[in-house]
Amino acid sequence: QVQLVESGGGLVQAGDSLRLSCVASGRTFSSHAMGWFRQAPGKEREFVAAINWTGENTYYADSVKGRFTISRDNAKNTVYLQMHSLKPEDTAVYYCAARPYIASERNYEYDSWGQGTQVTVSS
Repeated sequence: QVQLVESGGGLVQAGDSLRLSCVASGRTFSSHAMGWFRQAPGKEREFVAAINWTGENTYYADSVKGRFTISRDNAKNTVYLQMHSLKPEDTAVYYCAARPYIASERNYEYDSWGQGTQVTVSS
């Protein structure tokens, strides 16, 4: 497992951009796929984006495709989620997660989770 710490959340207006970061501890980051999930009040945690261990393959939920970009910097043990054209329905706690090598859209396949960072988008 790796330890994950998210940052970059905040309160923004609809249409604004925000970049989330997730820093991983340990020397195994480069062998882990990374995912971003989010959970709004009263709703289940949902998949947002994922990237495989090499960074060559990325995956997105339909709701964020074209607006969000996931990327990673293995030298910095960091995965990013660049969010553009934010909407009020993007309001949620955003979590990063890690699993070995292959990205997945299923949250139960991830074995390491961060504590989450709040993103609030006002209309």
